[in-house]
Amino acid sequence: MEVSVYALLFFAGLAAGFIDAIAGGGGLISVPALLWAGLPPQIALGTNKMQSTWGTLLAVRRYMQAGLVKWPEVKLAVIVTFGAALLGTYVVTQVSNEVLKKIVPWLLLSIAAYALVSPRFGQQTARARLSPAVFALLAGSVLGFYDGFFGPGTGSFWTIACLTLLGLELTRATAYTKVVNLTSNAASLLVFVVAMRIRYDIAAVMIVGQLIGARLGSGLVIRHGAPFVRVVFLMVVFAMVAKLLWDQLQG
Repeated sequence: MEVSVYALLFFAGLAAGFIDAIAGGGGLISVPALLWAGLPPQIALGTNKMQSTWGTLLAVRRYMQAGLVKWPEVKLAVIVTFGAALLGTYVVTQVSNEVLKKIVPWLLLSIAAYALVSPRFGQQTARARLSPAVFALLAGSVLGFYDGFFGPGTGSFWTIACLTLLGLELTRATAYTKVVNLTSNAASLLVFVVAMRIRYDIAAVMIVGQLIGARLGSGLVIRHGAPFVRVVFLMVVFAMVAKLLWDQLQG
């Protein structure tokens, strides 16, 4: 592989890490970049999980240092999400995910529309509709499985769930999302490592970019809080919807 290709993949990792640390959706950049580089789909997905896991790990570390991660609040969700993501990653090797590809853009679009018409969306805590334990069991099972099985929009789904069901404000919801995203990424990565579906040379180049991007993105979240996250969240969700709908039309 040419040096120029490695350089472009480095910048793809940086951009993906930056977006992921703020609002999720970095896979919109990294997965197409890996496919463009000529990797087969399964190798591209495995390599993407490898590089994104490290960027998410750095973002989680920074949110912990800023006091935004409450471990008693996320502990059960981490356990449930890990098991569900393992199962989802295994199942995706056995079952078609074409139906999900058609449904997900419209779910994301409805989330974005709600956020757009709610000016104070996520800027203050709201009434929790579920207890932390029930939320962890429900969201961890559904979204953990979904991330292992398919993936696009997982971070956005976690954020909206934290806002509407757990009553968190957007900055803390973002931190919670990063912890459970790291969990499902690590579970999926474990399956891909065992299946030998990773290009480690490419992953190493993108990890460097991911770490830089994650540091920059998480720093902006910590400094600027919910209003900034809301803007990036909406941009990412609309970009993700456009990308997924375009893929459907092309198919």
